[in-house]
Amino acid sequence: MVQLPAQPPLRRDLRVQRRRPPEKRSVRFLKDAAFVIVAAVVLSFLLKTFLVQSFYIPSESMQPTLEKLDRVLVTKLAPGLLKVHRGDVIVFKDPGGWTTQTEPDPPGEGFLADVSAGARAVAEVIGLAPSESEDFLIKRVIGLGGDTVACEGNGAPVTVNGVALDETYIMPGVEPSIAEFSTEVPAGAVWVMGDNRPRSGDSRAHISNQPLGGAVSLDNVVGIAQVRTWPLDRMALLRNPGRVFASVPNLGGGS
Repeated sequence: MVQLPAQPPLRRDLRVQRRRPPEKRSVRFLKDAAFVIVAAVVLSFLLKTFLVQSFYIPSESMQPTLEKLDRVLVTKLAPGLLKVHRGDVIVFKDPGGWTTQTEPDPPGEGFLADVSAGARAVAEVIGLAPSESEDFLIKRVIGLGGDTVACEGNGAPVTVNGVALDETYIMPGVEPSIAEFSTEVPAGAVWVMGDNRPRSGDSRAHISNQPLGGAVSLDNVVGIAQVRTWPLDRMALLRNPGRVFASVPNLGGGS
């Protein structure tokens, strides 16, 4: 009887792989939370830089559409991908001498006040807090480049290219303009007015300024206010009152 050679016993790999100890749940949670926070900050910064930005309303010049201390969300796609139209509510940088210096709120004292101020400044930069800079204004576009905007004052309506406007958005009980004026808006600029005319230092107040005669260059326009975000009980879309300007001819091709 032929005996087969015995098979060598299977040798198990005695090498033992070291396993990493399981990560503590608290450490894993902190890592995940840090990632989410960083991603949110980066996303907020990108949104503020290229798409939208939040602003607060510093005065009563846009009543009743916007009350003092309201917050609005502004799309930065216009001017650019989107056009600025008559009736749009826009935020723009001070062309020079439009804003008045107001007394600031009394500053806090001590370390906590400094930290709070620093945190707000950082939050504004990355877009997590509305801009409270006095270098920005918010008004409604009445005329585009090439338009002739005029008013005879004393209760007469504002006209654009000879068409009288029935301005449904202005503050009830106020006149369209007490002051008489007439101007042709330069190309690449817009004529702006506040909805609360007696309380608004707008294009009318700077009509003698050269070279734009009170108009605002589109280069200064940050964007169009689209949503009133605060207070929550007044949150709403800011719709363009297109019917007010529906009969106005485009004599200059717009801005």
